[in-house]
Amino acid sequence: MVKQRLYFSELSPVTYKALVNTSLTLDKSSLPKAMIEMIFMRVSQINGCAFCLNMHGKFLRESGFDDAKMDTIAGWRLSHAFSEAERAALDWAEAVTNITTSGTPDNIFEALKAHFTDVEISDLTFAISIMNAFNRLAVSLRQ
Repeated sequence: MVKQRLYFSELSPVTYKALVNTSLTLDKSSLPKAMIEMIFMRVSQINGCAFCLNMHGKFLRESGFDDAKMDTIAGWRLSHAFSEAERAALDWAEAVTNITTSGTPDNIFEALKAHFTDVEISDLTFAISIMNAFNRLAVSLRQ
């Protein structure tokens, strides 16, 4: 069993609450909640955050997200279950999460423009960034 290193939500409550509140603003996005949660799931898979995988997996299943689709998020590139918009969002999520090696290529960014407005791309990028922040807290401090 993994022992939690620090209880960051208790030690830095103001900052933690601000991050949580920032994530809640995504509820006002025109992006579907299931898409945001799917992106949270993929980012958490990349970062290996068991806590977040459990939380977002549970949300997706309870909200009626298709189980077969859920089970193939990590292999979305080889799956036929995802729409072109979802594929573009997942590609962007991977590029932003792996920014030090991906550099967020123009072709991946341009693919977003066929499916999302500039505001939605901005919201999507915030969602990816916020989840990366939560993952880094949970993984490094062993939530």
